[in-house]
Amino acid sequence: MTVPLSPAQISEIVEMALSDHISFTQISAQHQVTPDEIKVIMRTQLKPGSYRAWRKRVRDFGDRREHYK
Repeated sequence: MTVPLSPAQISEIVEMALSDHISFTQISAQHQVTPDEIKVIMRTQLKPGSYRAWRKRVRDFGDRREHYK
Protein backbone atom coordinates (compact mmCIF):
# COMPACT_ATOMS: atom_id res chain seq x y z
CA MET A 1 0.00 0.00 0.00
CA THR A 2 1.52 3.25 -1.06
CA VAL A 3 -0.98 5.52 0.69
CA PRO A 4 -2.02 4.75 4.27
CA LEU A 5 -5.71 3.96 4.55
CA SER A 6 -7.98 5.59 7.10
CA PRO A 7 -9.99 3.41 9.50
CA ALA A 8 -13.12 4.32 7.51
CA GLN A 9 -11.50 3.13 4.25
CA ILE A 10 -10.35 -0.11 5.88
CA SER A 11 -13.85 -0.69 7.21
CA GLU A 12 -15.33 -0.10 3.75
CA ILE A 13 -12.82 -2.47 2.13
CA VAL A 14 -13.67 -5.19 4.69
CA GLU A 15 -17.40 -4.67 4.11
CA MET A 16 -16.95 -4.82 0.33
CA ALA A 17 -14.71 -7.90 0.50
CA LEU A 18 -17.21 -9.74 2.69
CA SER A 19 -19.92 -9.11 0.10
CA ASP A 20 -20.43 -11.92 -2.39
CA HIS A 21 -21.39 -9.39 -5.07
CA ILE A 22 -18.26 -7.23 -5.21
CA SER A 23 -15.07 -8.47 -6.88
CA PHE A 24 -11.46 -7.71 -5.98
CA THR A 25 -11.28 -5.75 -9.24
CA GLN A 26 -14.04 -3.40 -8.11
CA ILE A 27 -12.43 -2.92 -4.68
CA SER A 28 -9.04 -2.30 -6.31
CA ALA A 29 -10.48 0.28 -8.69
CA GLN A 30 -12.18 2.20 -5.90
CA HIS A 31 -9.43 2.08 -3.25
CA GLN A 32 -6.23 1.57 -5.29
CA VAL A 33 -5.21 -1.61 -3.45
CA THR A 34 -4.13 -4.91 -4.96
CA PRO A 35 -5.91 -8.21 -4.29
CA ASP A 36 -2.93 -9.27 -2.14
CA GLU A 37 -3.27 -6.09 -0.09
CA ILE A 38 -6.99 -6.79 0.34
CA LYS A 39 -6.14 -10.24 1.71
CA VAL A 40 -3.63 -8.68 4.16
CA ILE A 41 -6.26 -6.18 5.33
CA MET A 42 -8.79 -8.98 5.79
CA ARG A 43 -6.25 -11.13 7.68
CA THR A 44 -5.53 -8.29 10.12
CA GLN A 45 -9.15 -7.22 10.58
CA LEU A 46 -10.88 -10.61 10.93
CA LYS A 47 -10.49 -13.31 13.54
CA PRO A 48 -8.38 -16.24 12.24
CA GLY A 49 -11.37 -18.57 11.83
CA SER A 50 -13.40 -15.86 10.10
CA TYR A 51 -10.51 -15.14 7.72
CA ARG A 52 -10.15 -18.83 6.83
CA ALA A 53 -13.91 -19.14 6.23
CA TRP A 54 -13.85 -16.00 4.04
CA ARG A 55 -10.89 -17.30 1.97
CA LYS A 56 -12.61 -20.67 1.51
CA ARG A 57 -15.81 -18.95 0.35
CA VAL A 58 -13.86 -16.72 -2.06
CA ARG A 59 -11.98 -19.74 -3.47
CA ASP A 60 -15.19 -21.77 -3.82
CA PHE A 61 -16.95 -18.93 -5.65
CA GLY A 62 -13.88 -18.36 -7.81
CA ASP A 63 -13.88 -21.99 -8.88
CA ARG A 64 -17.52 -21.70 -9.95
CA ARG A 65 -17.46 -18.25 -11.49
CA GLU A 66 -14.66 -17.09 -13.79
CA HIS A 67 -14.67 -13.41 -12.88
CA TYR A 68 -15.22 -13.62 -9.15
CA LYS A 69 -12.69 -12.58 -6.53
